[in-house]
Amino acid sequence: MSDLRVALLVSRVRVEEKMLAAAFARIGVEAEMVDVRRLVFEVGAPPRSWDVVLDRCQQASLSLPALRLLGDAGVRTVNAAEVVAACADKVSTTSLLAAAAVAVPRTLVAFSPEGALTAVEAVGYPAVIKPPVGSWGRLLARVHDRDAAEAVLEHKSTLGGVSHNVYYVQTHVRKPGRDIRAFVVGSEVICAIDRESAHWVTNTARGAVARGRDVTREIADLSLRAAHAVGGGVLAVDLLEDGERLLVSEVNHSMEFRNSVPVTGVDIAARVAEYVIGVAQRVTAVAVTA
Repeated sequence: MSDLRVALLVSRVRVEEKMLAAAFARIGVEAEMVDVRRLVFEVGAPPRSWDVVLDRCQQASLSLPALRLLGDAGVRTVNAAEVVAACADKVSTTSLLAAAAVAVPRTLVAFSPEGALTAVEAVGYPAVIKPPVGSWGRLLARVHDRDAAEAVLEHKSTLGGVSHNVYYVQTHVRKPGRDIRAFVVGSEVICAIDRESAHWVTNTARGAVARGRDVTREIADLSLRAAHAVGGGVLAVDLLEDGERLLVSEVNHSMEFRNSVPVTGVDIAARVAEYVIGVAQRVTAVAVTA
């Protein structure tokens, strides 16, 4: 076994985390499974001695402070706290993408129901209203007229809470019954899938079917630019086909991939493990040189 000290930071052990642990074991590294809910940090004191920590938490609200404390104490994390923060909030993601001239759907952000209604009517019907924080296609609404928009906005206003007080509104992209997910590991797009569904929300958590897709030059270029815009690392970039052009919908920092391995033939867990070990070895080499 290698003497590299690798940790998987988790909030729940899913199939993906088991696949990752097995991938590390196959290349001689024992990855410690660390439940973020059991960690206690003393701010300013050295944490437990890991060479690198791979974030696999489902809850960014828990992983973000842990990654920040680890990074500030000199532990390399994949992904970095700044990357997770950028991906966990759709407003931040879209703003960074747009600032990097990465094509995104037309997006308006408002901070009151009245402002949100103005935003919806500005992008036109049908419009999509999303919570700025969330995953698995939950709490998305496609509204086709003013009555529907007013009803959804009233519900969000009444529910309250951080995810309902910021209104993230996009034009509806008439995609062809699918979207594209590209998996980025470091400087490479290792594979891509189509997520096909008769439902307008093409998410595998909502029943979409994954099918392998060739990584074209356009997909690779756009995905790498999107990953670079949020800080890079191990990411999944979701793309929408809008006629002849591709748009970036989201960038995901702790993606699921169990359904993508059989249809692409790519051992995603192994590629991630190799990248993480490379990060750890570079950090170790720098420390020895210093």
